[in-house]
Amino acid sequence: MTQLQDFGFGTQIRKSPYFDATVRWGAQGFSVYNHMHIPRDFGDPVQNFWNLVNDAILCDVAVERQVEVTGPDAAKFVQMLTPRNLSNMAVGQCKYVLITNAHGGILNDPILLRLGENHFWLSLADSDILLWAQGVAVHSGLDVTITEPDVSPLQLQGPKSGEVMRALFGDSIMDLRYYWLREVELDGIPLIVSRTGWSSELGYELYLRDGSRGDSLWERIMAAGLPLGLKPGHTSTIRRIEGGMLSYHADADINTNPYELGLDRLVDLEMDTDFIGKFALQRIRDNGVERKQVGLRLGGAPLDGPNTTFWTISHNGNCVGKVTSAIYSPRLDQNIALAMVSAECCELGLELEVMTQSGAVAATVVERPFYDPKKSLAASALAQTV
Repeated sequence: MTQLQDFGFGTQIRKSPYFDATVRWGAQGFSVYNHMHIPRDFGDPVQNFWNLVNDAILCDVAVERQVEVTGPDAAKFVQMLTPRNLSNMAVGQCKYVLITNAHGGILNDPILLRLGENHFWLSLADSDILLWAQGVAVHSGLDVTITEPDVSPLQLQGPKSGEVMRALFGDSIMDLRYYWLREVELDGIPLIVSRTGWSSELGYELYLRDGSRGDSLWERIMAAGLPLGLKPGHTSTIRRIEGGMLSYHADADINTNPYELGLDRLVDLEMDTDFIGKFALQRIRDNGVERKQVGLRLGGAPLDGPNTTFWTISHNGNCVGKVTSAIYSPRLDQNIALAMVSAECCELGLELEVMTQSGAVAATVVERPFYDPKKSLAASALAQTV
C-alpha cells in the first residue's frame, strides 16, 4: 500500500478532506491546483477515460475552492464580476460564467451557484479569485461579505452516476435538472448537490459542507456505487478535450478574452448594469479579434499523454499560433487538440503544421467540441438511468 508521506509539496499546499481516502483507493500521483493537492493518477489514464464514459467515476475536486458572497448587495456585486447577464438567475440555479478584468481578460471561468437571494458561491478554476473579489469589494461601496467557506466538492460523473445518486438519495434526486442545485443530507453529512461537472457526461457535484466528514462521505459513495460499476478516478484530460472544455492557464488566461474563445454568449454588453471590463469588451467586439480558438486533428503516432508545453503552429512557414491542449482520443482514434491561431487561419479544413515534442506533424482545423457537441449526454433527462 502506498504510504501517505510519499506525496508532499510542503505544508503550504493543502490536502483535501478526501486525500487519505484517495490514496487508499489507489491514487498514485498528485499535482497542485488552487494551492492544493489534486489526484492526477489512478493508473492507466485511458482506462480512467473508459470508466468515465461507460460507467462512473468519483473524483476529488476539493481544489475547486468556493468564494462565498453574502450580504444585502451580493447579487449586485456578483454581477459586477461577470459579463454574463444574471438578471434571470433563480435561487437554486447554477451558471457557467467568466470573470473578467478591466481589459476584458479572463481571470477565471467558474460555476456560479445561487444558494439564496443574497447567497452565492463561485466554484473556481485555478486562480486566486478570493483575493480579487475581496479587493474589488474594498472600494465598491457595496454591502457584501466575501469568504472562503468550509466547502469541498466531489465529482460523480458518467452514465451510471444517476443510478449511484438514486442509491444514495432515493428517487427524489432524479428530478434534479441540469445546472440546478439542491441542499441535502447523507447520513447527517451536509451537502449541496448540483447537476454539473467537468466531463461533458451525465454527472453531479457533491459539495461537502463539513471538512471533518470527508473520509466518511467518500467511503459512503464508493460503497453505494461499487455494485453499479463506480470506480475511483481523476478528471479526464481525454474527455474534457473531446468536449472542448477549457483548462484555465492552458486554454485561457488573463490575456485571453471571451471573443477569442467563441464565448460571446457569456457576454451581454446591452444590459444596463456595468461590470468590470465592459468598455474593453465593447471595443474588442467592435474591432474584432486577431486570434481565435479552433479544434485541430493532428497527424502522427498516437500521443502517449497530454502536451506539457505549448506547441508552435505554422502555416506556409510562418508561426500562426500555439496548441494549448492536445491528447489522443481512443474513442475517436485520433490525436485532437485545442489551439489558439491567428484569425485568418480559422477556416475549417485548413492544413497547418504543428511542432510537437516528437517533431513536426500535419494538422487540420476541425469543428469543436470533437464529441457530442450539443452536450446531450450531460443535459440528458436521465433516460439511461431510469
